[in-house]
Amino acid sequence: MGPIRRLAMVSLHTSPLDQPGTGDAGGMNVYVVELARRLAARDIEVDIFTRATSSSHGLVVEAFPGVAVHHVHAGPFEGLTKHELPAQLCVFARELLRAEAAHPVGHYDALHSHYWLSGQVGALARDRWRVPLVHSMHTMAKVKNAALAQGDLAEPQARLIGEQQVVEAADLLIANTDLEAKQLINLYDAEPGRVEVVYPGVDLEVFTPLEEHARAAARAELDLPPGSSVLLFAGRIQPLKGPDVLLRAVAVLLARRPELRSSLVVPVVGGPSGTGLERPTALTALAAQLGIDDVVRFVPPVGQQQLARWYAAADAVAVPSYNESFGLVAAEAQACGTPVVAAAVGGLTTVVRHEHSGLLVEGHDPEPWAQALLRIVDDEPLRAALRAGAPVQAGQFSWEATADRCLEAYDRARTMMREPA
Repeated sequence: MGPIRRLAMVSLHTSPLDQPGTGDAGGMNVYVVELARRLAARDIEVDIFTRATSSSHGLVVEAFPGVAVHHVHAGPFEGLTKHELPAQLCVFARELLRAEAAHPVGHYDALHSHYWLSGQVGALARDRWRVPLVHSMHTMAKVKNAALAQGDLAEPQARLIGEQQVVEAADLLIANTDLEAKQLINLYDAEPGRVEVVYPGVDLEVFTPLEEHARAAARAELDLPPGSSVLLFAGRIQPLKGPDVLLRAVAVLLARRPELRSSLVVPVVGGPSGTGLERPTALTALAAQLGIDDVVRFVPPVGQQQLARWYAAADAVAVPSYNESFGLVAAEAQACGTPVVAAAVGGLTTVVRHEHSGLLVEGHDPEPWAQALLRIVDDEPLRAALRAGAPVQAGQFSWEATADRCLEAYDRARTMMREPA
C-alpha cells in the first residue's frame, strides 16, 4: 500500500460550510473543516460529502485548495429535522456511490465518516469501494441519554441501533478522549484494538492571547464597558449545552452580591439548535424571569476571528454542558488565555485542567456554579494564574497533531480492514 492520496469524508447531516453556533452546526463542523485543511496541506485530496440544504449550493464547492465539498441532493432542502434524516440514507448513499463511480476503480484510499448517520452510509461505501472505514462518533446516544438536561428529549431507539451497527461495521473508531474510548468499549462493545484516541485541535493562530492593550481594544469594539466583569457563553442554544445553568448561576450570584450588577455583562453568543429550536425564545424569557435581562446580552453566531475576540475579551467562559465528547469551546477559549468554568463531564475533564486553566464544577446546580464564577470575578491573583495556565493547557491540542494522528489511523485501518459481510 502506498501513502494516502485521496480521502472521502462523509458529514451527512451538517455541512462543513455552515456557520457553527446555530442549527446543527457546531464543533463537528469545525473538526471536519480543520482536519480537511490540514490533510490538504499534506497533498492529500479531500472530498467531503454532505446533504444539500439549499438550491443555491453548487454541486461541488472548493472550500480550500485540495478540499471539495459535494452537496448531495437527498430529500427536500429545508424542513427536515435530524431525526427525519434516516429516511434519506438510501438516496444519499446512491448519490455518493454514483459520484465515486465517475472515477477509476480505487479512487479513494480511505473513508472517514462523522456522526452515526454518516457512518451508516460509510459502511455501504466501504464495502463497495473496498477501502477502510474510519468513523468518529462525535456524540453518542447512550451517553447523552444517561445525562439528559431538563427539558431535553431522549435520543430515539433508531439512533441507538444505528450507532451499534456503525461500531460493528467500522474498521477503526476514532475517539476524542480516553473517556470516549472507554465509553465505546463499555457501552457499545467496541473491540479495544479498533479504537484510537485522537484529540481534536485548536487553530492556535486564530485563537491566541491578546496583549492587555489589544484586549482593551477588543472590549471597546464589542461594546463591553471598561472594568466590567464579562462571563461569556458561546455555542448552540439548546438544553444539552446548558446555557440556562449560567443564567441561573448569575441570578444567584447577583442575589448574593447585588453591587456587581452595575459591572457584570453576560454575553450569550450563538443561536437555537436541537430541541432549542422548539422554543427559540426560551432563554430570553428565562433571563427576564430571573430578573437579569439587564446584564445578559444575546449575540448571533459569529465567525472564528470574531469569536476569538469575544473569548479574549471575557474574564471567564462558561461551558455548563451536560455532555461533551471533547469541548471545543473550552479549548478555544483557553487558547485565547481566558479561564473556563466547565461542567466536570465527558471530554471537558480532559480539556480543562482544574485550578490550572479553569475550574471544573460537579453537577449543574446554580449554587456551586455561582461560587465558581464569583471566585474568578473576585480573586484577581487566581484569575491571573488561570489566564497564564489556559494557553499552556490549550497548546497540547493542535489541528496539525490531529491530522498527523488521523493519518496514522487511516494507515492502520488499511492493515486491519475486514472483509465485506
